[in-house]
Amino acid sequence: MKKKTLLTYTLRTLVFIIGLGFFAFLASLLINLYMINTANTYIYSSPNDTPLLDSSVIIVLGAQVHSNGNPSGILKDRLDTAYAIYKNNSQLKILVSGDHGQKNYDEVNAMKDYLISLGIPTKQIYLDHAGFSTYETMYRAKEIFEVNKAIIVTQDYHLKRAVYLANARGIEAYGVKADILSYPNIKYFEAREYLARVKDFCYSLFNPKPTYLGDKIPIMSTDSSLTYDKKVD
Repeated sequence: MKKKTLLTYTLRTLVFIIGLGFFAFLASLLINLYMINTANTYIYSSPNDTPLLDSSVIIVLGAQVHSNGNPSGILKDRLDTAYAIYKNNSQLKILVSGDHGQKNYDEVNAMKDYLISLGIPTKQIYLDHAGFSTYETMYRAKEIFEVNKAIIVTQDYHLKRAVYLANARGIEAYGVKADILSYPNIKYFEAREYLARVKDFCYSLFNPKPTYLGDKIPIMSTDSSLTYDKKVD
């Protein structure tokens, strides 16, 4: 009798675990499809097709910077795409957002220096040193920099989540794909993105605060130098 009871309990537990796993898989799949379909309406393949909204800000999302301070290929493509958009309207302000949480690793100044090398004036470039994640970038863009309209630049695999999060924060956002080169680790990025969409969907519902907030820096009325931590020649 005891063996039969134990077997029944084991089977019920196994069925419960399998059911729970199936539910989690189905929920994650539906979240991914919902986020992708919601954001796709606002995404453009070419900088020349992008709607240039009045008072809009180009937001460039950070990525790896090499030890010599040069942007990685994936980040360089984002910056080159941002420059192509900027050339269509030189009044646009650019917010570069990335990881500058350590002295020996600095995405945002590398991004700024590269854009300056392309000929963009420093007065048009603003730095968000605490964009440690896509969610934190969009949260801070709205709450700190008071961005209301944005053109978001990143690769296609990442763009749907970025645009979704921006719109969830109340930013009228469009996205432009920065897929200029081919990327050897793209399959890994896409797999990671599947889970990241689920995480950020939950974040968009519960709105946890980012790592840092701070004083407001309204991007449309504040000098960009207030966001700099290094002297610009």
